[in-house]
Amino acid sequence: MRIAEETKNAFEKKSKIANFQLNVSGKIIDFRVTKQYNLPEAFFHPNDRESAIESIHNYFLDLFGDSVECQWIANYPDDFIPHLHNLSLCISVGRSCISIKEMEALETFFASSPVLKHVRLETYARELFSPESKFYKADSIDLIQHYNAVPTFLHHFQGRQAVFSCSKCDISDLIEFMNRWRSGEAFQKLEYLKITITSNGIPLNEVLTAYGVKHLDATKTPPRHALPKVLKPLFFRITDPIISHTYIVRDTDNRVASVSIREDTLRFGVWKETEEEFLRMVE
Repeated sequence: MRIAEETKNAFEKKSKIANFQLNVSGKIIDFRVTKQYNLPEAFFHPNDRESAIESIHNYFLDLFGDSVECQWIANYPDDFIPHLHNLSLCISVGRSCISIKEMEALETFFASSPVLKHVRLETYARELFSPESKFYKADSIDLIQHYNAVPTFLHHFQGRQAVFSCSKCDISDLIEFMNRWRSGEAFQKLEYLKITITSNGIPLNEVLTAYGVKHLDATKTPPRHALPKVLKPLFFRITDPIISHTYIVRDTDNRVASVSIREDTLRFGVWKETEEEFLRMVE
């Protein structure tokens, strides 16, 4: 479903199209079929936006129940963002880079909202959010940070998937992240992590020689790690595949995570399999 505001001219042109009314979860809403999409299009005054969208959403819930996840994808702060039952919020901060003052406003938005499904953010601010921020609890985060914020982000992220880009980092921060995952101290929900370092000269391969890192025989073919993305875009709906001879094992449940280094990017993918099950998948 696509929500859009129409210009006055566009609305007047479409006003000539025959319309009909439907009772949608107790609210009468006007509909019309346009040539542009050849699909029913609901139209309503902006003042009725919240109640109309809530009625449409309730209709979906009545039809599908909880078997279908509904995601509301919006640009912050320009788009309307409803707070409805069983509706996952996915936001992209509209500005390419936001200031410290705008970060404070965004923190207030996170605090007043349910935990988000997905957040995309680009910022020049040296500091991110407070450790208690709901930002770090989002299931999926796509973050571009133009300073070294690896320690802050990796210390506090509690979600499932993250794609993170920053200007530089210390290898010790990446090794600490892997050690905390391996010990079971943190990142229990983590499924996939991608970190790209935009500055040259960072010896990422040192990560692969850290304590606890294991290596498959070079003659073997590792299994391919890929997962459905939390955010459901129209295209590229799985995470970047990881095919790596390098992995680590979590102490608490013996589950495996594949570790890949390619040029300036580290990829980390967690398997549901234990080490024994993982090795059986190796060809």
